[in-house]
Amino acid sequence: MSTRKRVGGDVRNKSVTLEDGFGTGNPRVEESSDMKGDEWNIAILFFLYVLQGIPLGLSSAIPMYLQNRGVSYRQQAQFSFVHWPFSVKLLWAPIVDSLFSTRFGRRKSWLIPAQYLIGFFMIFLSGKVEDWLGSDHFNMHAPNIAILTFCFFCLNFLAATQDIAVDGWALTMLKRRNVGHASTCNSVGQTAGYFLGYVIFVGLESAEFCNAYLRRDPLPHGIVTLPGFLYFWGIVFLFSTTLVAIFKKECSSRERHIEAEPNLGVAQAYHLLWNITRLPSIRTTALILLTSKVGFSACDAVTSLKMIDAGFPKEKLALMAIPLVPLQIILPLAISKYTVGPRPMNIYISAFPYRLLFGIIAAGLVWITPFIVQNGDVPLYYYVVLILIYSLHQVTLYSMFVAVMAFFARISDPAVGGTYMTLLNTLSNLGGNWPGTLALWMVDSLTYKQCSAPELQNN
Repeated sequence: MSTRKRVGGDVRNKSVTLEDGFGTGNPRVEESSDMKGDEWNIAILFFLYVLQGIPLGLSSAIPMYLQNRGVSYRQQAQFSFVHWPFSVKLLWAPIVDSLFSTRFGRRKSWLIPAQYLIGFFMIFLSGKVEDWLGSDHFNMHAPNIAILTFCFFCLNFLAATQDIAVDGWALTMLKRRNVGHASTCNSVGQTAGYFLGYVIFVGLESAEFCNAYLRRDPLPHGIVTLPGFLYFWGIVFLFSTTLVAIFKKECSSRERHIEAEPNLGVAQAYHLLWNITRLPSIRTTALILLTSKVGFSACDAVTSLKMIDAGFPKEKLALMAIPLVPLQIILPLAISKYTVGPRPMNIYISAFPYRLLFGIIAAGLVWITPFIVQNGDVPLYYYVVLILIYSLHQVTLYSMFVAVMAFFARISDPAVGGTYMTLLNTLSNLGGNWPGTLALWMVDSLTYKQCSAPELQNN
């Protein structure tokens, strides 16, 4: 049992347990999930998370272009900072929770402007990105890593702000008994958006892929270009945001029969955030989230770039995810059946050792790839092996992701949902990003290189 009282936005908890929701004030009453009446809301949440995944996918595609332009791993580490807004969004989450227009809607006050800015920013980038990548047709030059990092950092900053609003809105948009499905919308929606922004783009931009599978007569370029792709999605963001602004009403807490969200000032919101971080259970959770992904960092951050170095074509590496799309969609749905109960983290703990194992497997793949892939030709048997290994890796990854997202949704107090969800998501993201950046930064120093010229040895 837990008790709580509020004093000017202060939340004080005693004997807080995970099952009690880290201070929701009342024992958790289990209700079975019933999606009736929430179908439209789930569809909207899914669509918003899809939009959120587009900038993330594009940000993951850029390093492959940079790798083919001879940038160092330290420059790749510099560009990896574009993913950090999702890891530090806690810094401005209380502002998103505190400053809003009651008439327009607590979450829509930030969601709509953020998505409009993403749309306009994508249209702006479409006219500049080729020159910054060093791939303009008139003057080939080295990529401008600094300005690319700044621009995509800004793009992801806006996407992270949209994420704060959507995460908070999910707690009031859905009925309390259905809030566990928010993690499914998040995982499936972000996966679909990431797939569109990364896999689909890399495939359609590749002349080799388009000539082999989509054209009769070969051409020296792909079906789409990076500027054209950015411009298209910029228009999609502007159009869809207008529809949400006009037609989607933001329900009040009273209409959803949950505790009303307090109207705190910015200072009170940060004070509330500080009090939340002082909870012993939150501190323990933070320590786990910030360190649990260290063992995965090299596998997640370096493997794909090392595979490209080893001769694996970037478009084939990206397109390897296509056969896995059904699996990536089905997995969160299947796993969510086991994470809507009182102990979703059991799935997380069970998947942990198997995901660690894939770090060793990835190192082996990087080592053998140069002996198998010659002149960009990937044998069919090796492609099948890679897809099988990647499929098993996805099972462990999604088991952990869906479980931890369901756990966050379960323990978050809807009265301060945006701050609670953002705190937990920030810790989880930061726990993955700082080891990844460090791994990229250390690759050049830890890589052993030798020069070999067999044709000279034979003379």
